[in-house]
Amino acid sequence: MSSIPMGTERPHAVCIPYPLQGHINGMMKLAKLLHSKGFHITFVNTEYNHRRLLHSRGTNSLDGLPDFRFQTIPDGLPPSDTDDGTQHIPSLSKSIMNSCLPHFRDLLARLNEARAEIPPVSCVVSDVIMTFPLDAAEELGVTAVLFCPVGACGFVGVYGYKEAIDRGLYPLRENLRKTDAESLERIGKPTILLPLVLYLYT
Repeated sequence: MSSIPMGTERPHAVCIPYPLQGHINGMMKLAKLLHSKGFHITFVNTEYNHRRLLHSRGTNSLDGLPDFRFQTIPDGLPPSDTDDGTQHIPSLSKSIMNSCLPHFRDLLARLNEARAEIPPVSCVVSDVIMTFPLDAAEELGVTAVLFCPVGACGFVGVYGYKEAIDRGLYPLRENLRKTDAESLERIGKPTILLPLVLYLYT
């Protein structure tokens, strides 16, 4: 990947991770890579995770790069008494699906209205788990890119999900919930990882 040629308007990527630490870290690495290649970056966190970031790194930790900005949107959950832990994931997921699109749409509109200060939004980089950023990008008429920050084990689980359903491995039958070697032998060695992943996440 080469840098942006001089005299060319810089592309502006809006990066929005799923609001869990592992997803945020992976998206941050991608955003930094894009920034190093000449992109203007807007990194979107939920208000909750942005407070956690400021608390852990200090209020000045986000200063110094005018072309790498942080913005927030609400996650739709009631305010928390503490910012020291992970939110309840099922509640967070449901809330994100039901409440984040209008807030993200408004953020994209505000970014495009600030064209004197920053380039117009040219693409949205969304965590593969979320669909609302794709809808907002389509409405705006910009490219949407899905990013999958999960590790290999999680990717194998997602990749093989349809095969697991087709083979009757999911939803899990009671005999697949056993962890003894005999149950794993019945599944078959080439597919051992997938049922283990499904077992851990169901």
